[in-house]
Amino acid sequence: MSTTTPRTRTAVSCTLLVTALGAGVTACGSDGNPLAANPYDAADEISFNGPTDAGKKADPDKPLEVTTKDSDGRITDVTAVDTAGRYVSGELDADGTRWHSTSPLAAGDHYTVRVSTEDGDGAPGRKVLAFDTSRPQSQKRLNVTFGPDAGAYGVGQPITATLDQPVRDKAERAVVERGLQVESTPAVDGSWYWVDDKHLHYRPQDYWPANATIDVYSNLENIRISDRLWGGSAKPLTITTGDRIIAVTDAATHQMAVWKNNQMIKQIPVTTGKPGFDTRNGVKVVLAKQYFVRMKSSTVGIADFYDLPVYYAARVTWSGEYVHAAPWSVGSQGYANVSHGCTGMSTANAQWFFKTIHEGDIVQVVNSKGQPMEPFSNGFGDWNIPWQKWVLGSALTAAGTPDTTPQAVQARLRPQGL
Repeated sequence: MSTTTPRTRTAVSCTLLVTALGAGVTACGSDGNPLAANPYDAADEISFNGPTDAGKKADPDKPLEVTTKDSDGRITDVTAVDTAGRYVSGELDADGTRWHSTSPLAAGDHYTVRVSTEDGDGAPGRKVLAFDTSRPQSQKRLNVTFGPDAGAYGVGQPITATLDQPVRDKAERAVVERGLQVESTPAVDGSWYWVDDKHLHYRPQDYWPANATIDVYSNLENIRISDRLWGGSAKPLTITTGDRIIAVTDAATHQMAVWKNNQMIKQIPVTTGKPGFDTRNGVKVVLAKQYFVRMKSSTVGIADFYDLPVYYAARVTWSGEYVHAAPWSVGSQGYANVSHGCTGMSTANAQWFFKTIHEGDIVQVVNSKGQPMEPFSNGFGDWNIPWQKWVLGSALTAAGTPDTTPQAVQARLRPQGL
């Protein structure tokens, strides 16, 4: 499971260390800095399995390992970083005698490894190592395209990743998923979900924070995914969110409540789908705003004929469900459901809604007799999958072990419309 927590420095203990992608870890010392004194050259106290002869290159498929030669000394810190600034994840044994990488090295790259040690008397040592990795034999690359386009969106906008070729094996999916990074400010936890072999969606447990910045990038380039497939390029993406806008339509009371940053700012009389054309229940994400749409029954396969010019339309499904102005049904708005599935309101209210709502904002329908919103095939119905099930769509989550942290439980219990 990917995390939206920004890359930070995390010390687990003086003898246990995990170096995260994009992070360095500083070991403990009497003054919090083992390099406060002039460190001695620790070359005679450590060994590593990388190439030492000029011209030789390391196999990127083999883990990097650093060990101590001195029975009285120990390793306190190891960081390995490539030319792109990507750090290698690694673990240090509890006794400080061995560090090994836990994430793959990039092929055809140059690495700098900084090792900090401590001898039996507590004196600090340091050694900087460097090596190159060989290029992959296969030139088949997996390229990734992130979505949506860069820009400002509502708090319900999922992140998408489209692969240019299918990945079916779970172990290979795990490699891909580890390389796809999402970071938000403010930080929130989230997870990728494999929609199919070529498409992933990413969302937090709850909606994105208001006024957040979300950065998406890939660390997959030149990383081995399988014997015949290596990570390719991906253009990074940055989107932002604005206010938390959520519109909740109650099909039973024929009212829409519009919330901004958890405060209701307007209540609008509406009409939704009549019997046989009931509006879908559930959470939807605004896909687009269109000032004018020509709505024809023939384009969506409805036998009940209509052909209407529609204004101030916010699209919420690809199959043609909108929130829009419906001046022909004002007499029913607030009293009855008479539409073919859309949510209709007066022209004045639709104009206000059109100006207030944004792509990526949430439109939720409750108490309708319609079918539930589809999770993926008809727009962004991602939020209708409970978080407990969403995390199981990640290749990094063991089946049957959903996230049961207090934050995750609270997110599942919190009403989605508020």
